[in-house]
Amino acid sequence: MPEKEQHEFLKEKDKIQIQKHFETLKSPVTLVFFTQELECQFCKETRTILTEVAQLSPRIGLQVYDFQKDAQKVREYSIDKIPAIAVTRTENGNEIDPGVRFFGIPSGYEFTPLILAILAVSQGTTGLKDITKEKIKKITKDVSIQVFTTLTCPHCSQAVSTAHQLAVESDHITAAMVESVEFPHLAQKYHVMAVPKVVINETTSFEGAFPEDTFVDEVLKAVLT
Repeated sequence: MPEKEQHEFLKEKDKIQIQKHFETLKSPVTLVFFTQELECQFCKETRTILTEVAQLSPRIGLQVYDFQKDAQKVREYSIDKIPAIAVTRTENGNEIDPGVRFFGIPSGYEFTPLILAILAVSQGTTGLKDITKEKIKKITKDVSIQVFTTLTCPHCSQAVSTAHQLAVESDHITAAMVESVEFPHLAQKYHVMAVPKVVINETTSFEGAFPEDTFVDEVLKAVLT
């Protein structure tokens, strides 16, 4: 019997709206996706989402790697769990990886941060305030920001997008969305009782969708003190 046709994630009206946003893409973007042969929970759904998104613009590519077999790529992109997505761009034939990551399915309220990440990475700049961009120039050592979310959290997307924008603006910052339900061991490790929860360098954390100014001040406090 023929395989049952896979359900599409995006509705036609959503595709049209996203395509309009993608008209502003500058550099080509690659969605670097990590899965495995025996696909993890939500790996298949994540691949479906990324495939549909990539089809909306000729400037978006999808590269799929096996978490178990492609060990070199796993190390190269610092992937330690799946499903995982790295959003990169190509400039003058070279791949630029600003450290934007998604761990877990970018669905629900976390779909918007995926689209915003693609736009920001492609353009190589963000809508962050000038004062924010000046502040993060003080950062001269590597900073890891993890934003723990759930798909039903309406305020999480703001925190994820702020973290990703900081990564785009600073060579020293990497930022990852981590979907708490898919990685309960990490939620337990970092005592995630409410979301969004932002963990900085595994030593400092705060809860809530802070406005940009407060978010950045918390990052600087964790890094510079």
